[in-house]
Amino acid sequence: MSQPNYLTPEGEAKLKAELEDLKGPRREELAARLRSAIQMGDLSENADYHKAKEDQGFLEGRIQELEAILRNSVIIEETLNKDIVSIGSHVTIQEDGFDPETYHLVGPTEADPRKGKISHESPIGKAIMDKKVGDVAEADAPGGKIKFKIVAIE
Repeated sequence: MSQPNYLTPEGEAKLKAELEDLKGPRREELAARLRSAIQMGDLSENADYHKAKEDQGFLEGRIQELEAILRNSVIIEETLNKDIVSIGSHVTIQEDGFDPETYHLVGPTEADPRKGKISHESPIGKAIMDKKVGDVAEADAPGGKIKFKIVAIE
């Protein structure tokens, strides 16, 4: 069995909306493009037809990917335990000499470091899992090892 996909309720809603769009309007638009290209005649040298078929492959592949993610999803509820870092926690960490940074610990599907969402499977995510306020964690970052303190868990 495959690994569960940890999703926040917002992340699940976003993926469901994308799936609806792909299965509805996007599929219909692609079908119209294919019909139009087929009506042009000779398919062996029809660039529009080949491009539409390629796009159809990508579309169907993304639909299957989203369905698999949603089928194996585990919804991250707001954590009730604010004592220990877990998936769903908002964690503030501080490296010596730097300003504190707050991250929302999510599953890899939703990770977006620029928006403060890091995966529990990332180096920092792994380092802070199951830690408490005041604990010091160490992570292997691309620039080398970094040490930081857990300042707050929300």
